[in-house]
Amino acid sequence: MAKNVLVSDASLEITQIKSAIGGKQNQRDTLRSLGLKRIGHTVVRTADAVTVGMVNTVPHLVKVEEAK
Repeated sequence: MAKNVLVSDASLEITQIKSAIGGKQNQRDTLRSLGLKRIGHTVVRTADAVTVGMVNTVPHLVKVEEAK
């Protein structure tokens, strides 16, 4: 699970690990804005302020790793 991701120049691999079903509407919208569509789906994003804010909104639903 993601815990307080910080803004940096790194790229992040963001993977959805839990379902958004039963979650709040803003959490479902946040996952969709990140580009995540299903459990196990992974996207690569830069660690800018917008992306970090979205990841910190749904830390219990995603896994974040630094992209290689």
